[in-house]
Amino acid sequence: MNKQPFLTLGLLFGLLLFVFPSFAQQAYVKPKLSNPESWSLVLIPDPQTYMKYERNLGTFHTMISWIKENKDSLNTQFVLCTGDLVEQNDLLNPDGKQANQNSKQQWTNVSSAFHRLNGLVPYVLATGNHDYGHVSAEYRSTQYDKYFSSDQNPLNGTAIREVGPNLNGASTAVNAVYEFKTPHQQKFLVMVLEFAPRDEVVEWAKKTVDQPKYADHKVILLTHVYLDRNSKPIAKEGYKIEDANYGEALFEKLVKPSKNIRMVFSGHIGSPDNWDGHLGFREDKNAAGKSVAQMTFNAQAMGGGWHGNGGDGWLRYLEFLPDGKTIKVKTFSPLFAISPATRHLAYRTEKTQEFEFKLD
Repeated sequence: MNKQPFLTLGLLFGLLLFVFPSFAQQAYVKPKLSNPESWSLVLIPDPQTYMKYERNLGTFHTMISWIKENKDSLNTQFVLCTGDLVEQNDLLNPDGKQANQNSKQQWTNVSSAFHRLNGLVPYVLATGNHDYGHVSAEYRSTQYDKYFSSDQNPLNGTAIREVGPNLNGASTAVNAVYEFKTPHQQKFLVMVLEFAPRDEVVEWAKKTVDQPKYADHKVILLTHVYLDRNSKPIAKEGYKIEDANYGEALFEKLVKPSKNIRMVFSGHIGSPDNWDGHLGFREDKNAAGKSVAQMTFNAQAMGGGWHGNGGDGWLRYLEFLPDGKTIKVKTFSPLFAISPATRHLAYRTEKTQEFEFKLD
């Protein structure tokens, strides 16, 4: 056998690594704050595909374990989730393909995972279209209240300030406001709204953030549907529910008229193994002339599509710097970070995945 061609190829590959160092694996660096005085929040995208297959549950628990293990080093103040907590809200007989866990199992899966954070860090969870109706928002009924309540996590119980209108008249956290004081003594509100909120809910939300007692708070709006893949507010979708406000209506009726909504976080959108179909970001001015950063982040069809592994463990952590203005966004996978063989894949560094924005 002539070994010369193989030696030549080896030398050529080594030269390419020397000339183009980006081809080589970069050394893994454990997530950390760029400034030790910063604090962070963790944003978890739609977890439904982790819940609908028993095989995927471990990945989501890895994500929760990572949050627990890094809570102090990242100074994590709260955790947010963009909704679609389950794949089917009220399904008894999964077909094994779309899901192999029935709805009770799915709700138990997601609640038992988040309950691991009880007493450690507050978490606020949006409800998505899959969290309503039989399979996906055929009507406005959700089992959320059976599995999540503010008193299950004492930290949520102490942070909740307002409870919005719900269809069944009960007091739940489906529409609610939480208050957080950051290590920099800034005041933040997290307002979570139901999937495609009703007019009554939008009106309640507007009156709530307009109250004088919240005038000096920065408000984060958390809801499931808001931006499309082109970073434009979604005007309408084809769900059977009526009296629904999607992204465009929410911006016009709530976000734009508000003087203190400064961030909007959402999920919902996706495209099999295509990051461009999962992401959106834009900035607009509100009534006070302040910029509003609106970010959609999902990952559920990354890692094998709609019936894949749930999203490769991707989440985001946002670092809030001590200047009170600068926010750095990192996209990270605790799943890939576990093994030295995959740690070089644990970050997404494209400009749509790792960036910063400022609150003016």
